[in-house]
Amino acid sequence: MFKGLFKKKTVESDPFILQPLEGQLVPIETVPDPVFSQKMMGDGFAIQPTKGTVVSPVDGKVISVFPTKHAVSLLDHKGKEILIHVGIETVNLKGEGFTSFVKDGQTVKKGQKLLEVDFEFIKEKVPSIITPVVFTNLSENEKVVIDEQGVRII
Repeated sequence: MFKGLFKKKTVESDPFILQPLEGQLVPIETVPDPVFSQKMMGDGFAIQPTKGTVVSPVDGKVISVFPTKHAVSLLDHKGKEILIHVGIETVNLKGEGFTSFVKDGQTVKKGQKLLEVDFEFIKEKVPSIITPVVFTNLSENEKVVIDEQGVRII
């Protein structure tokens, strides 16, 4: 339904968030883990991935690449913290199936490759490969909106 709406855009005032993985965009409430579906870490969206390249959804800086490479946290140029968590219970894989292309403190551009994930390898080892993308520091009056135009914070 949202296919093709997440092309790389270069306009600075662009309010839309680039989808960091190819796949079906789904509401965060559908993630089969209450930490994400109940928005305990923050509001966001999720992707049912079809390809294994994870790119930066924003211009910003890498806060942390988790030692197990299953998650990356970013800080965008507007101060928003973004967590990309590939799959559910993927921390238990101890990095198997993941290759990182960035390191902590590195500056990244929207669309830049962050990780490569071997979904064929990991999908039999974890409950789900659905990938939550969470904004961990939104203010109380901000929320993530998914519509026919894409994903944005309002």
